[in-house]
Amino acid sequence: MKLDVDVLRYLSKDDFRVLTAVELGMRNHEIVPTELIDRIARLKHGCTYKVLKNLLKYKLLHHDSSKYDGFRLTYLGYDFLAIKTMVNKGVFVGVGRQIGVGKESDIFEVVREDGTVLAMKLHRLGRVSFRAVKSKRDYLRHRSSYNWLYLSRLAALKEFAFMKALETHGFPVPNAVEHNRHCVVMSLVQGYPLVQVKQLQNPETVFETIIGLVVRLAEHGLIHCDFNEFNIMIDDDEKITMIDFPQMVSVSHRNAQMYFDRDVECVFKFFMKRFNLSFQESIDDIDGSDDGRDEAGKPCFSAIERSAGFLDRELAASGFTRKDEEDIQRFIEGGAESDSNSDSEVVHIVEDLNETDMEESHQDAMENEAELVKSLNKQRRRAIAAARRGRETVAARNSYKDKGGRSSHNSKIQKQLSSW
Repeated sequence: MKLDVDVLRYLSKDDFRVLTAVELGMRNHEIVPTELIDRIARLKHGCTYKVLKNLLKYKLLHHDSSKYDGFRLTYLGYDFLAIKTMVNKGVFVGVGRQIGVGKESDIFEVVREDGTVLAMKLHRLGRVSFRAVKSKRDYLRHRSSYNWLYLSRLAALKEFAFMKALETHGFPVPNAVEHNRHCVVMSLVQGYPLVQVKQLQNPETVFETIIGLVVRLAEHGLIHCDFNEFNIMIDDDEKITMIDFPQMVSVSHRNAQMYFDRDVECVFKFFMKRFNLSFQESIDDIDGSDDGRDEAGKPCFSAIERSAGFLDRELAASGFTRKDEEDIQRFIEGGAESDSNSDSEVVHIVEDLNETDMEESHQDAMENEAELVKSLNKQRRRAIAAARRGRETVAARNSYKDKGGRSSHNSKIQKQLSSW
């Protein structure tokens, strides 16, 4: 869905209040009931339904009445909530053109008040290309429901934490500025994806730099898992910058060696096809370069020593907690026990309500939700009791009554004849 930020000009305070109410309701509802949205938003004079109609017009919400009348957030509505929060924090003041698109995210230019241009990455897990992978792999097992918004939020949180940690340890990564929900704001890399580069002045030097980054990451306890020409940026001075970090894993992962070998193989294949490099010859020319390499000159995972640090352990306390890691791994591996439990863990509560007292309304919403569930259960019990009593049917209540006419006289004769 295309992001049209011009719609933000036409959204009022009540519109964002209802959007936030839907997000709050999605903590334990896949489709949030309309009555619950009205109680959480607490708009005066019953304006909630009018606002819902306006949000539907801009495709910020999706209406579903298959089981009951309710709404859920779309990615566009989630984008507007994140952008509105960023603008209120003063992170940026304007959104520009789209500069990148992938199967899991969209990237836009944003501008700060002083004119500095940054990059805004919106994670969008659940696109058709990504769903195809899930349908062909046994990731979900018996599970049939999951929430893409929550997983996108976890991916953004994980990427922000990795960028912060890698930047602190001197890795060439973008400068992480801020994150909110599924949105990450970072510095704009002045360069090009390596896949678009046709010629290099020193391809051997660039190759050794990239392979050195893979080995250095492993020495710090991390594996990129998607280290290829699409996630490597290079500028005019042939300086390398790494991007895209949500899929990074620890060297203690059970498939760590496979991921490491795959990253190395991607780099070797690209430079062999694009720049016709002969790796064995270049490695033999360097004395002592065979340490930690196999016969083909590729780094060996088993020969790498974790002497530089333990970033995989540090990151558990730098924003992406162990609980969040377990949540996203449980989704990927299908380790949840039931769909009902997964729905209750779907979406975290939003951090702030702009210009409102939504902290108090959240507490009231929980109480109102309990009252709503209680009243629904009461109505259900009444319906069951009425069915068990076996009340008089409509046909019995509207049966023909004898009023003494000619037809009734004939019916009496027929009854006497039948009795004889």
